[in-house]
Amino acid sequence: MLAKYKIEYAIPFNRHDQPHHHLTNDPVACEEFLTELLERGFKIKDVFHEGVSLPKADFDKLIKTAAGVLATNHICKSLGVDRVEAHHRFGSPA
Repeated sequence: MLAKYKIEYAIPFNRHDQPHHHLTNDPVACEEFLTELLERGFKIKDVFHEGVSLPKADFDKLIKTAAGVLATNHICKSLGVDRVEAHHRFGSPA
């Protein structure tokens, strides 16, 4: 059975990229994994939905959401506030 989401990414290692992929059926887990990739600075090559590469607009939307979650995590950690307060004060994703 084909996973709903497939994320192709690469881990930079000694001037070479080690290709990897992550499979999930959960869209929230997909966003969380993309957030981790952004946090660690890994190269995100492509995201597939049901075997088809996402259109650029959808890909960009996923990355924007993941970046917003990452920003929220950093705000909460640095200021000692919860996600609701960070959303209220800074407009970051709750």
